[in-house]
Amino acid sequence: MLIKRKEFLQIGSLATASMMMPKFLKAFESKALVPAGNKVVVVLQLSGGNDGLNTVIPVRNDIYYKLRPSLSIKMEKAAKLTDEVALHPSLTAFKGLYDEGNLAILNNVGYPNPDRSHFRSMDIWHSASKSDEYVNTGWVGRYLDAQCAGCDKPTQALEVDDVLSLALKGEQSNAIAVKDPRRLYGTSNEKFFKDVMKNHGDHHDEEPVEYLYKTMAQTLSSADYIFKQSRLHPTGATYPNTELGNGFKTIASLIYSEINTKVYYISLGSFDTHVSQDAQQTRLFTQMNDAVKAFTDDLKKNGRMDDVLLFTFSEFGRRVAQNASNGTDHGTANNMFLISGGLKQKGMLNALPDLASLKDGDLQYNVDFKDVYATVLKNWLNADATKILGANYKTLGFV
Repeated sequence: MLIKRKEFLQIGSLATASMMMPKFLKAFESKALVPAGNKVVVVLQLSGGNDGLNTVIPVRNDIYYKLRPSLSIKMEKAAKLTDEVALHPSLTAFKGLYDEGNLAILNNVGYPNPDRSHFRSMDIWHSASKSDEYVNTGWVGRYLDAQCAGCDKPTQALEVDDVLSLALKGEQSNAIAVKDPRRLYGTSNEKFFKDVMKNHGDHHDEEPVEYLYKTMAQTLSSADYIFKQSRLHPTGATYPNTELGNGFKTIASLIYSEINTKVYYISLGSFDTHVSQDAQQTRLFTQMNDAVKAFTDDLKKNGRMDDVLLFTFSEFGRRVAQNASNGTDHGTANNMFLISGGLKQKGMLNALPDLASLKDGDLQYNVDFKDVYATVLKNWLNADATKILGANYKTLGFV
C-alpha cells in the first residue's frame, strides 16, 4: 500500500520513541514467575551536583562551620547517626534505614582529574570512562550487551523517564525508557497505529518505511507487554503523589510482577544549588526521603528488601566553602548512599572527607566510582565487570 506523508510522520514519531525498546523484548513473553532472590539494582541519579557536605554532615568539624558560616547545618537540627556524623534534617527515613542496618554510606567518591561541567562529568559517570576518554555507550548498556547476547530470556533494564540516558545505551542493546506504562500502552493502541499495522503489506519499495513499520511493531508489542506486567501484581502501598513517588511505585509494581528487569534507573533534580541552597536541597530531599521510605517499606512488607540494591550518585559534589549567594559552586568528590537488606557492610564504610587537606578548595577523592560499578556488576548482578567496564577495577565489600 502507498503511505501518505502524514501517516509517515505519525509512524515516525512513535518509532523514534521506540528506539529505546530493545529488539529482544518479545523473548520475555513467557509466564515464568520471577522468584524471590532475583537480584535487582535501582539507581537514583541526583542530577545537578548534590552538595554532599550538607547531606552527610561532619557535625564536629570546625572547618566545616568556618567555611560555611550561614549554610552549615548545626548538630541539634541534623539527623544524628554517630557522635561525629549526621544527615540532612530532611533525611529521617535514611536515618531509620541506617539504624536498621539497611544503609551504607561511601564517602569521597569521584575519579582522577575531575571535570566540573555538568554534561561532561555526567557523561563520565554514565559511560564509566576516564576523564580523558569519550565513550558513546553506557555501563548499564554494556551490561545488557554482555548479558543478553544470544539469550532466549535476556535480562533488561528500564529507565523511568521519557528519554533514555547514555548510561543505558549499549552497542547492541538499549534499555527501555518509559515513565508511565499506561500512557505508553494507550498511545500504542490508538486506532491509527492499529489500522496501519493491520493494512501493512509485506512489500515496500522504500526501505526506511519498512524499517519504521518493523520498529513500530516492536513498540506495540513492548508497550503491551510492559503495561500488562505492571498490572499483574501492582503494589497496594501508598506512595507520595510526586513524580519520584510515582516512579518508585511503578518500579515496585514491576519488581513484584513477572517481568525480569534487573536494573531500574530514575532521576531527581536539579541539585545545582548556586543560590539559596538550603531551600532547594530541603525540597528535593523531602521528595527523595518520602519516596524512598514508601519504597523500602513496601519492599520489607513484601519480603523483597534483601533482593534490591538501591544506590544514589551525583555527577559531582560542591565546593567546601559557601559562595556569596548562600549557595555552593561545582566541586569534585561526593558521597553515595547504598540501601539494601542484603548489605554485607553497613553504616559508614570509610572516613569522612578530610577538610584540612583540600585541593584548590575541593575535596579529594579516594574511591573511584568505577570500583562501585564493578562491585555491583560482579557481586550483585553476577556479570563480568572487567569486560563491561573495559578494565580491571577492584571490588568493594558492601555486597
